[in-house]
Amino acid sequence: MQEFIRQQALSLGFDACGFARAGYLNEDATFLRKWLDEGMHGSMKFLENYFEKRVDPTQLVPGCKTVVVVLLNYYPQVEQPSDSPKIARYAYSAVDYHYVIKQKLRELENAITGAYGAHVVSREYQHSFVDSAPVLERRWAQLAGLGWIGKHKQLIAENIGSYCFIGTLFLNTEFEWTSVSRNKCGSCTKCIDACPTNALDNGILDARKCISYLTIENRDKITEEFRDKLSGCVVGCDICQEVCPWNRKWAKPHQHTELAAMSEITNWTTENWQNVSSSDFKKKFKNSALSRVGWKKLKSNIDIEKKQRI
Repeated sequence: MQEFIRQQALSLGFDACGFARAGYLNEDATFLRKWLDEGMHGSMKFLENYFEKRVDPTQLVPGCKTVVVVLLNYYPQVEQPSDSPKIARYAYSAVDYHYVIKQKLRELENAITGAYGAHVVSREYQHSFVDSAPVLERRWAQLAGLGWIGKHKQLIAENIGSYCFIGTLFLNTEFEWTSVSRNKCGSCTKCIDACPTNALDNGILDARKCISYLTIENRDKITEEFRDKLSGCVVGCDICQEVCPWNRKWAKPHQHTELAAMSEITNWTTENWQNVSSSDFKKKFKNSALSRVGWKKLKSNIDIEKKQRI
């Protein structure tokens, strides 16, 4: 059954598939509680919700025994013009990655239930997730033997790098579990050293300082402390991934047509971004990950970026 699922996942376009035993994540629970208590999640109050479910998938999906983890490479085939406001690579495509992975997960589930019966998944609870539920996806990917969590707190996947999306599917069936991936970062601190806002320290990410948080999740005005440290970023940030030696070794352009970069992303100049209207933004990016940021927040970030150029 495991090999069937793995082969089905790969045939659907996923770049990797692994399996982990569902259960309580004791070390993650301790770390997460302390991280939240220290307020490092900033205004992302949703991270305070469903704590027990977040650290124990058997609470989220009662009856589940296995976490199937799939990865999808999103490293683009083309890049933005070097002098345009920077958009993180995950948001290059016209269609939000959530939709792409959810559809593939549905197809994977249909293949599994078609071959082994509907009882292998919960009929009462949602059991597949993509980055929008209380699931510690990177930890499950590590436990499934797909890679390790780097010092930049991203999953570094074997032979892929850290430019990958993660999806999970919870099954009511036990398997032989794959071995946990060994951390291979060693003494390297390139990601920590490269962060303009010093958001990474001693294996801990202070989200309040992270450029991705500041340009996306943070709904307050970016303070003067960070305005001159955004490094041209207006939606997310890839700096810590760009300097990672493992990405330089493994990151290769994806072959997923669903994630093809929009021409606006790859061709628009600074002037185009500065002049885009609310109506044009909604029309062009309505299905893209940029829609979550919104025109108002994007324009505010672009204005900051523009002032830094002067």
